[in-house]
Amino acid sequence: MGLARPRSMAGSRVRQHGCERGAAAAVDGRREPAAEGAGCRPEPGPGSAEVGDPKKRLELAGLSDRRACKLLGVDRPSYRFEPRPDRNAELREELVKLARQKPRYGYRRLHAVLERCGDRVNVKRVNRLYAEEGLAVRRHLRKLLVRERVAEPRLIRANQEWAMDFIVDGRANGRMVLIPSVVDAFTRECLALEADTSLGNGRVTRALDRLIEERGLPENVRSDNGPGFTSRRMLGWAEERKITLMHIQPGRSMQNGHMGSFHGRLRDECLNASWFRTLNVVRRTLDNYRQEYNCERSHSSLAYKTPAEFRRALGYGDVESKKRFHISTAPTTTAA
Repeated sequence: MGLARPRSMAGSRVRQHGCERGAAAAVDGRREPAAEGAGCRPEPGPGSAEVGDPKKRLELAGLSDRRACKLLGVDRPSYRFEPRPDRNAELREELVKLARQKPRYGYRRLHAVLERCGDRVNVKRVNRLYAEEGLAVRRHLRKLLVRERVAEPRLIRANQEWAMDFIVDGRANGRMVLIPSVVDAFTRECLALEADTSLGNGRVTRALDRLIEERGLPENVRSDNGPGFTSRRMLGWAEERKITLMHIQPGRSMQNGHMGSFHGRLRDECLNASWFRTLNVVRRTLDNYRQEYNCERSHSSLAYKTPAEFRRALGYGDVESKKRFHISTAPTTTAA
């Protein structure tokens, strides 16, 4: 049995203690790598722990991020997550600005205002930003009894029914102000908003006559059973002009729901947000709110259109006169 041939002495040469490495490398024909000079170490990069990257801090303690996240109970994707820039910064700023101007507007009405200003944005995004900024105003919901509702006539045209009622507010000196208001139940327009310390029956009928000269004759006028609407003078005025007075049942304010809804918006957005010193300030503030309510404020019942836009969509003109409400007549036929 033969012995294995020994390896080449050049290939199996081992550097002994104290021998020069360079000499051995020269014999083998290999090149000795150049020694690193002082201060020539590779500098740490921007993502290293020595520079201060927050994601490398755990590795300074001798633990990898996997081990450290496992000990701390933190998911690695959450540890490695980098927040993205807010792409809704401009929309958020504009929404907060509008909400501060109109604090009682909800997110749907603010979305309609944004679209009217030219910002095309999804209503769900507006709702999310509206909730994140805490712009919602809490409302106290009262418990209501469920009763069978009386069938109401269907409204199909303007001047078919006017709703009328009074609302009371106070001035800075403690004196009360009586505010009669008239609303078209179909177009949702606020036709009249007046203010005085006292209003007699003659004052109310004269105000209605002015509205008739501007808007035309209404078919019905809905009101409650207050003394201002059940007096003999009021009944005679309606009988003379062939207007039907529709008085709601006592205690059933929802039978005049259009006026109740308008008074809620009026008190919430105008009266509670204003401080009246004189009667002239009250009248000027109410006139400005009536213009805003008819021309700027969008209504959910009108597909978030303003009453002026809804009126124009129906073919009525913009002139405040009785000719604005056209009368539909059947076409006449001539005999052959």
